[in-house]
Amino acid sequence: MARRFDDRKDRRRPRRVPLEKGKEIDYKDERLVRRFITDRGKIVPRRICRLSAKDMRAVTRAIKRAREMAIIPYVGE
Repeated sequence: MARRFDDRKDRRRPRRVPLEKGKEIDYKDERLVRRFITDRGKIVPRRICRLSAKDMRAVTRAIKRAREMAIIPYVGE
């Protein structure tokens, strides 16, 4: 039987980091924030990390605040 194009939709990638409802993403939590940054220092796209738009905005905000506070570097090692 030939594969249909809709078969790809059935295999969903799990979220990269399970985020509980009500838990805020804090910029001071370096381990959590670093999970959404590549080794080159780029923010991982939403389609890769499988977050909702609201969660992705919070992650981006936390990353930018952590960079400004010098908790994490702007560029990778």
